[in-house]
Amino acid sequence: MLWGKQKPARCRRPWVWVQRVSVAAAVFWFGGAAMSSGQEVPARLIGYTEMRTDVPGGRAANVFTMRACVVQADGTGRREVAQQLATQPNTWSQFVGWSPDGTQAIVLSGWESTENAAWEEEHKTFRMVPDGWLVDCWRLDLASGQATNLTAVERVSCYNTGLFFWPNDPRRLGFQALINGESKPYSMNLDGTGKQDLSQQAGFAYGFSAAPDGTRIAYHQGYQVYLAEADGRNARKVETGHPFCFCPTWSPDGQWVEFLSGEHYNCHPHLVARDGTGLRKLADRGGYEGVTLFLDVPDYHEGSSDTPCWSPDSQWVYYTAKVGAAIELMRVSLAGKTETLSTSADGVRHYHPKVSADGRWLVFGCTRDGVRQVWVAQADGSRARPLTALTKGHAAMWPSWQP
Repeated sequence: MLWGKQKPARCRRPWVWVQRVSVAAAVFWFGGAAMSSGQEVPARLIGYTEMRTDVPGGRAANVFTMRACVVQADGTGRREVAQQLATQPNTWSQFVGWSPDGTQAIVLSGWESTENAAWEEEHKTFRMVPDGWLVDCWRLDLASGQATNLTAVERVSCYNTGLFFWPNDPRRLGFQALINGESKPYSMNLDGTGKQDLSQQAGFAYGFSAAPDGTRIAYHQGYQVYLAEADGRNARKVETGHPFCFCPTWSPDGQWVEFLSGEHYNCHPHLVARDGTGLRKLADRGGYEGVTLFLDVPDYHEGSSDTPCWSPDSQWVYYTAKVGAAIELMRVSLAGKTETLSTSADGVRHYHPKVSADGRWLVFGCTRDGVRQVWVAQADGSRARPLTALTKGHAAMWPSWQP
């Protein structure tokens, strides 16, 4: 992602009253295909984001239609959440994740000025100026619908993303903030106070996460992976010899860190121990560029990164790879056993896999019917069913299991 270098000295949110496309008015809902009770899917919600994909005007015009949603894992009970975050023109919401107990959702709210969006479309790059953007992370109580803007408290940036609950510490959160044109890993208290920059050197840091025991962190900076203590000290670069390393994620048992490594658009799942030693390549993506397009109009950012995920028992890494003329669901064991979980027609794309907490089910995005839908299947790829039934020109993206 390319970012502007202007200093975000202050934040203002000027509402520009222009016509926008409403998702509620544009989408014709038929509901997902509900599963039979015999399939025993978890009684859990799946959070995801719905949007338009064919609105003329480029990237921003379609991003403005994003709305955070949830659906039951059996395909019933779809509803939009945090509606109050996207009621003004040029605003949107996006589902990001969950609290450890599943009672709260993490939702991102965004706004961009019409003028800045036009500039970015013309120059084919992002320009994160304070008068042009405002992105915040909210904690949403699902029962009451109350939303709390955590990144607005003691604000450090007008562009905040990647909020997560700190593992093994119920009083702490992590997120990423754009500071002077550089993304930085931050921690803060549960109420948004006490924000602390965890970066120890200059550079654009991204893909920030914490180990399950909360004592270590991982991120990539300058497209190189670093492991550090929880407060950012003693950062150690993982020496891969590759120019592009991306999105490190901790295994649920905290013993391993998986990340993509290689060259841009030609990188593959790699693995190191929690101290950064023992580097090895886990699998090959078969020429897959690792990016899934989520628009049907030209997108200067070229889509969304398609990154691997862990099984809850830390024994498998799920990913996507090119097989023939399709992008298929795959998994590889720590012992190196590779399995193909889907067999598709030419041109079908699978992306963004996530495994349920019990390890038995997999949620993912795919285009099996020509539309970007959210699907669920057993962990081995069998008994796959759609959870959404959107029509052409719409998409369901970035699914996430409720814990």
